[in-house]
Amino acid sequence: MKAITMILLTLFLGKSCSNQAQNDIANSVIQYVANSRGYHLKIIITNQVATISKGRSIDNPSEQIKISDTDWKELVDAFANIKLEDIPNLKDPTQKRFYDGAAIANLKIRYQDKNYETVVFDHGFPPAEIEKLVNKMVSLAKEE
Repeated sequence: MKAITMILLTLFLGKSCSNQAQNDIANSVIQYVANSRGYHLKIIITNQVATISKGRSIDNPSEQIKISDTDWKELVDAFANIKLEDIPNLKDPTQKRFYDGAAIANLKIRYQDKNYETVVFDHGFPPAEIEKLVNKMVSLAKEE
């Protein structure tokens, strides 16, 4: 009987944590921006909708896409593994942006009325701690 109780309790707590991570990302606004002289990409994710802008001119308006359940689950999992307090202290792994080898990128997360923003890093080479989230966001922009 104790074994069954422990199994049920473990399943219940595991499911609760998963739902909490989903609620956390559902109540957040995540923005990724990459810029260079000839390149602009801006992705904003709010509650399973991605707003994607691929240019600065009026000829390139923003598009909104509904994020599929599979992609949303990947985003939830990636978001759940990020420590928001550590985001401003993440180190950039490369410096290709210093010689026009990569666009300048950054990630901003607004969660519970607080902003968490990374230092700038190279587009395509995010810090390891946010790599899964950033790569998934960029892949959404390529899919449309």
